[in-house]
Amino acid sequence: MTQTHTYKIKGMHCASCAGIIEKVVKKMDGVVSAETNYGTESIKVSFDERLTQPEVFSQEIEPLGYSLIMRQDAPDKKSDELATMRWHVLSALPLAIVSIFVMGWDLFAQLSWVAAMPYIWSEFFHHLLPIMATYMLFAVGRPYLLGVYRFVRYGTANMDTLIGIGTSAAFLYSFIVSAFEETLRPFLDVTHTYYDVTIVVITFIALGKYLEARSKLKTGDAIEKLLNLQAKTALVIREGKERELSVDEVVHGDLIVVKPAGKIPVDGILVDGSSYVDESMVSGEPMPIEKNIGDSVVAGTLNTSGSFTFKATKVGSETLLANIVRMVSEAQGSKAPVQALADKISGVFVPVVLVVAFLALGAWLLIGTPHLGFSQALSSGLVSFVGILVIACPCALGLATPTAIIVGVGKGAKEGILIKDAATLEKLHKVQVVVVDKTGTLTRGKPELVSFANSSDTSDDTLLGILASLENKSEHPIAHAIAAHAKTKNILLKDVRAFKAIKGKGLQGSIAGVDYFAGNAALIKELGLPFDFIALERETKEGKTPVILATREEVLAIAMVADAVKPEAVEAVRSLHKLGIRVVMLTGDDKNTASFIAQQVGIDTVVAEVLPEDKLETIKQYQSEGKVVAMAGDGVNDAPALAQADVGIAMATGTDVAIESAGITLLHGDISKLVKAIRLSKMTMRTIKQNLFWAFFYNSVGIPLAGGLFYPIFGWVLSPVFAGLAMAFSSVSVVGNSLRLKTKKI
Repeated sequence: MTQTHTYKIKGMHCASCAGIIEKVVKKMDGVVSAETNYGTESIKVSFDERLTQPEVFSQEIEPLGYSLIMRQDAPDKKSDELATMRWHVLSALPLAIVSIFVMGWDLFAQLSWVAAMPYIWSEFFHHLLPIMATYMLFAVGRPYLLGVYRFVRYGTANMDTLIGIGTSAAFLYSFIVSAFEETLRPFLDVTHTYYDVTIVVITFIALGKYLEARSKLKTGDAIEKLLNLQAKTALVIREGKERELSVDEVVHGDLIVVKPAGKIPVDGILVDGSSYVDESMVSGEPMPIEKNIGDSVVAGTLNTSGSFTFKATKVGSETLLANIVRMVSEAQGSKAPVQALADKISGVFVPVVLVVAFLALGAWLLIGTPHLGFSQALSSGLVSFVGILVIACPCALGLATPTAIIVGVGKGAKEGILIKDAATLEKLHKVQVVVVDKTGTLTRGKPELVSFANSSDTSDDTLLGILASLENKSEHPIAHAIAAHAKTKNILLKDVRAFKAIKGKGLQGSIAGVDYFAGNAALIKELGLPFDFIALERETKEGKTPVILATREEVLAIAMVADAVKPEAVEAVRSLHKLGIRVVMLTGDDKNTASFIAQQVGIDTVVAEVLPEDKLETIKQYQSEGKVVAMAGDGVNDAPALAQADVGIAMATGTDVAIESAGITLLHGDISKLVKAIRLSKMTMRTIKQNLFWAFFYNSVGIPLAGGLFYPIFGWVLSPVFAGLAMAFSSVSVVGNSLRLKTKKI
């Protein structure tokens, strides 16, 4: 039986680490697929549980310096790791400052800007720098030495390996020169050692890794904020008494009391009381929503005023909040197709860089010795060797896509836009045609009273009260719409006697001794009352259903009930047009109704009176024209079309969110979020492209510069110290650029 799980990985420090882990796990028996993500430091594995288990994966990668965190509830050690990294940086910085001081003085003295360093000071630093470099290499630089060991022992090389070889080479060369100074003086320039390179490079890299790790925590804070919404306890009625229990102990059917300012612990339905609930975390709407008996409530939302009791219907992992957390987490850990190129490069990067570094050293010795002398050629070759190993960091390349995806998906979740995976987010920015269902997407999906025409001397509220009192006795959806409208206007219902339903025509009843009738045109014709039936027919062609209120003597009023257009639909369609996207309405309703709704919201292409299978064919037709198509629907009768579309978008409301039915779910069925989702996709992809450009730019310029390619022309050679600074800056700048997404408005 195949299972798919995502596990955090301990010890993943760079993009090359991710490639090594993925390669090892993929080769194991029973593993169907494996996908690592450096941004989230995790691996998603599909495996046959009969052939292997996660513990085996961990055992396989442990010799390489990594391990799987298999318990989902395992304490997060990130804060401890950050504290250790911070201590290493704080202990290294003073040593680096001293080294930079010595380096700077030597450089300025060579340029005759300052006098040579006094002999006593020179001797002091001559003996101090080796001690400092030893601490830096074997204490702060221990992970890089382990990288070298694993490379020799297991043949796996990552970024730690490059740093370890480079700084170790500088240290060993300097140590040999110091130890055998007099012996080597005839052959080498023994006045130059590279202890300062070891010290400063390790400091810069440690600082860069610390800043990167701290920034990466900020990119994923959407999950943490969502988890913080979860209530820890619930006030449950058990055996007639209120008991405060852990939210994990709540079961289906429990009656839960929620007091003012309390968080709702699980999903459920109100059975007693009423209140206003802040559902902004689900809907993005800032205004609290009134809740009465029979209304649903969602875990993580905030009760703002009154007390109420509700029955638990979904608990634990079933709740909407739990599903949102799971979906956001999986989406942030998924890979976008655009990342494939970066992964391929990172996979071969380290071995190639090692070869290039040795070739550069060989070229300096072979070509440089006749022109510069062996001593100078060896010194320059060593500088190039170390510089290439240090600057050639694929970390920025590995971070370019996942950090932007993490921030983009998290930002979407805060806006009520749930994105299933990174591939969907990438596809969305290419969408050329958006196909929308009418009912529940452009319209509210339930009948509403849209107009009320009074043809008598009696006030509107009085007539509406009479009509609502009659309709309140009926179970018809149209009757519910009229009664609900009267309720919103706080109109009191009247006592109805002698109520009678007239099959296929309407109903009648007596109020205060007067017989009233409410129904369709057939009922009015039967009563023989004068009426303009032609004007009424025009209204019905627009998809409106008339409910006529009359007595035996005259028609009093006409209420028009229809599936009203969502207020945000008009602006959403206008915004999609501004983005250059064609909007098509695809509906099973009749052409007259569909055309009327399309005209209201500004859609110029309507495909009406279609069955679900016809909707599927319409999507295929646009795709055959080479169009990238997004389909927005309610996720039920639109399921085939949603599955066929390049991007399926489910319009979901409240707790019945169709998270699994589409690539994107818009909470509360708000179509304006569709425009935001497309803008978010475009912003995220723009950020990814910027990140990839800078990641490639650093390496394409830095490696030739460090290797001495420009030395014969301009005399330029990149010091390993500046190489370390550039490497650290590249990773931090990529993460920083991704974090900019948080501040942008969509």
